[in-house]
Amino acid sequence: MLARRLPTVLPELSLAEALETTKIHSVAGLLAPGESLIAVRPFRSPHHTISDAGLIGGGSYPRPGEVSLAHNGVLFLDELPEFRTNVLEALRQPLEDGSVTISRAAMSLAYPARFMLAAAMNPCPCGYLGDRGGAHACVCTPVMVQHYRARLSGPLLDRIDMHLDVPAVRYRELSAERGGEPSAAIRERCARARLMQRERFAARPGIFANAHMAPRDIRVHCQLTAAADALLRTAIARLSLSARAYHRVLKLARTVADLAGAARIEPAHVSEAIQYRSLDRPAR
Repeated sequence: MLARRLPTVLPELSLAEALETTKIHSVAGLLAPGESLIAVRPFRSPHHTISDAGLIGGGSYPRPGEVSLAHNGVLFLDELPEFRTNVLEALRQPLEDGSVTISRAAMSLAYPARFMLAAAMNPCPCGYLGDRGGAHACVCTPVMVQHYRARLSGPLLDRIDMHLDVPAVRYRELSAERGGEPSAAIRERCARARLMQRERFAARPGIFANAHMAPRDIRVHCQLTAAADALLRTAIARLSLSARAYHRVLKLARTVADLAGAARIEPAHVSEAIQYRSLDRPAR
């Protein structure tokens, strides 16, 4: 339910993004009758039984897969460890490059695949590890938890910017009449940050968000204060983060700073970005 709300808080599609998205859906034959332009960010949620060709694209006559149909939108994978290993590992290229290449004997096609990946999984096989309420006790051994989480490879986790623990919602919170922050307010805040990023990368064609930065862009635009640099250095050493994870932490910290309207990345921004990598820490 939370994942389906993501398109409602993301900035509206620009004309260029809308045209790209429409072309992909037109090639796949998914445009509704009379629909000439897709103006809403796509949301795709394939079942965990999907094949690698269904997710990435392919077939005798190569067609776009779910990663391309989610271009400029959200791809949601529920019960992530239940997807076949070869399907999950096929996500590496689109997450890294923002595109997929399908090669056949007679042709080679490239489809854009720059999407926001949202995925969900249980903390352990029984689903009760770390239950705050105490109503259910986890029956999984540390080895069982380790094997369950090992279904997600390190290289794949490296390519996922944020790992969040979502605790069970208590009845009191579910039944409360008090509402949270409306989607419109969140969307406005995200739109302001995205506008800052578009202006930042105005001279870099094809880059309009922090997530698209190459290493040379990171060196220019992710300037840390001395205290923030010391904090990040300590975190990298303690968590043994890879170079790819290091770059993703910097991109995320830059985004946190943009949302706060800060010109430079402060320790609070780095700390928040690091807290979002819970799967890089040992299972409790």
